[in-house]
Amino acid sequence: MYLSQNKIKILYRTKGLSLKKLLSLANVSKTAYYNLLYKDTLLPNSIHRIAKILGVQPSTLLEESNSEEEKMKRILDLTDKIAVSLPELDRENVRHTLILLQEGPIERLRRSLTRGQKFNILR
Repeated sequence: MYLSQNKIKILYRTKGLSLKKLLSLANVSKTAYYNLLYKDTLLPNSIHRIAKILGVQPSTLLEESNSEEEKMKRILDLTDKIAVSLPELDRENVRHTLILLQEGPIERLRRSLTRGQKFNILR
């Protein structure tokens, strides 16, 4: 697997970014970016050797992680642990609190203010 300069260019232009801005936002130096572009492969040699022995392409061995799904599974697991150790707590409140704690303080405050404004408007 290698890094596709054309795909990256299409994606950053679609987002209205320049390469310089993209690299700045990603905190990646130009040198590191170009070093990645000119590598034959981004995968370790061990992955290539395993794939060769198995008679498959290296990409067959890779999986995209679904970070949102994984995050929710972790929250539900932690909710279960807390509910077992503190049965007097409401399970739904624990889950909701854990979800809110995943957000930054500014985002939580913004959501609270928005909810508060909606509540006042409905009165």
